[in-house]
Amino acid sequence: MPERLKAYVYRLYPTRKQESTLLWTLRRCKELYNASLEERTAAYKMAGISVSYGMQADQLPQVKEVRPEYQEIYSQVQQDVLRRLDKAMKAFFRRVAEGQIPGYPRYKSATRYHSFTYPQSGYQILGALTSHDKKGKKTCRLKLSKIGHLKMLMHRPIKGSIKACTIKRDGDQWYAVFSVEQAVSATLVHLSNKTVGVDVGITSYATLSTGEQIANPRIYRSTEQQIKEAYRRLSRRKRGSHRRSRAKRALTRLYRKVRHRRQDFLHQTSHRLVNQYGILVFEALQIPNMTARPKPKKEEAPTTTEGSEGGATAGAATHYLPNGAAAKSGLNKSILDAAWGRFITLCACKAEEAGGMVVKVAPQQTSQKCSGCGVLVPKDLSVRWHSCPTCGTELDRDENAARNILRRYELQGAIPDRKKGNPTRKVGRGGKRPTATGVL
Repeated sequence: MPERLKAYVYRLYPTRKQESTLLWTLRRCKELYNASLEERTAAYKMAGISVSYGMQADQLPQVKEVRPEYQEIYSQVQQDVLRRLDKAMKAFFRRVAEGQIPGYPRYKSATRYHSFTYPQSGYQILGALTSHDKKGKKTCRLKLSKIGHLKMLMHRPIKGSIKACTIKRDGDQWYAVFSVEQAVSATLVHLSNKTVGVDVGITSYATLSTGEQIANPRIYRSTEQQIKEAYRRLSRRKRGSHRRSRAKRALTRLYRKVRHRRQDFLHQTSHRLVNQYGILVFEALQIPNMTARPKPKKEEAPTTTEGSEGGATAGAATHYLPNGAAAKSGLNKSILDAAWGRFITLCACKAEEAGGMVVKVAPQQTSQKCSGCGVLVPKDLSVRWHSCPTCGTELDRDENAARNILRRYELQGAIPDRKKGNPTRKVGRGGKRPTATGVL
């Protein structure tokens, strides 16, 4: 029976002393990560030696002798920090080989290192789903080696075998993320044999080939003004002051609220569609290309300048023409706020659990072709109504696209998924291509 990994996230409520211990552990892990990255970079620059994970893991006992405070951190947590760096280096070399913009692993600051992991042992759930807090919620204790017993809100039981536990910080909140291995039945059949085409958009979040429309909540847009005000308050605070820290926490809470609201909407919407339809058909959208910045438009205008001895020298001044960058920026923001990629991924995961399927078709001209007769009816993005002069079909533009998506799947079938690791954006000719170290 095939198996897959699933993450269960639970809220932690550490005491002040426990929270200081968690923050201290995060800082030590960050220092170990940065020191290991410096060792790899310096070894390659100075001697051409590639330092591996095994070489650095063998040095951990010596590190504990020089820095006794690392004896207060569980050994497997330190090993996982080195594995994290090793994964980042391997991903860098893979991108170099594929011709992508590599992005050499960066040194982590306190604002970029938020979690540490117990990969195999060192954690234990005690009294799961037995005790209740003052609000009646089910709580338990999570025992972490070298840290202690933390209160955990366990809102649902874990199904499967726990493989790892990650402690994550999100602003002023803490979470425990359990990686669980679950068995998936290969013979599971969905209760419904219906197939539906789904066209994602901005005016309506999704339009089905049945004519049903799902409203776009515009979660970030609805909170954008509050976020701007929080940024202004933060900019007025003195660096290093307590008031600036409070303003930063308030801004973090707003962003966390946006993430949680969006995640809740995506889960509920994908769950409803998966329960209702056996096969969901989407377009194979290239979202990074859709949200790319427009290229600047140049206009060469000849100019005449006076030389030092009164002579005239001809030159050319570069003028930039309007390229619609402001409007494109707003469109990009709305596309990213909609999180289409995350929505399709959640639909695929939930469909796999329910015995259904998510497939993709080519997106070319699904909005332009008539779903009734197949004739090409060109129209701008601002035109939201499809009117065919040939067969007289009249319907919403997005519904027309959803019908074309479904019909394309029925006639041509699904296109194969992109292979993981394929390059999407290659290094341009004009820019410098980073070397294998990123610093040479």
